[in-house]
Amino acid sequence: QVQLVESGGGLVQPGGSLALSCAASGSIYTINAMGWYRQAPGKQRELVARVTSGHSTDYADSVKGRFTISRDNAKNTVYLQMNSLKPEDTAVYYCNVIGYDSSSWPPRAFDASGQGTLVTVSS
Repeated sequence: QVQLVESGGGLVQPGGSLALSCAASGSIYTINAMGWYRQAPGKQRELVARVTSGHSTDYADSVKGRFTISRDNAKNTVYLQMNSLKPEDTAVYYCNVIGYDSSSWPPRAFDASGQGTLVTVSS
């Protein structure tokens, strides 16, 4: 099994910054994509940003130029640096990791999500 541990989040004023991190552990054979999704009250979950094993990145239009996603392959950890935060960024942020699980052979694909961390942008 693969476990994800998220950290970061909290309350910040508009224009402020926050950083999220998510560490994957367990029976990991390899990790392909790592990313962050968010879900605001009354809205559908949406992709915020994702990064491939080759460090290619993809961002939602609403966060381009403000958020930066990165990963440390040696630590199986993905980061999300959020700057110039806006009230509309308020949501529960979920880490997502896609890869292969080594608990069986051949390795099986997995798609895991974290428990979510709340980001509130308010004055």
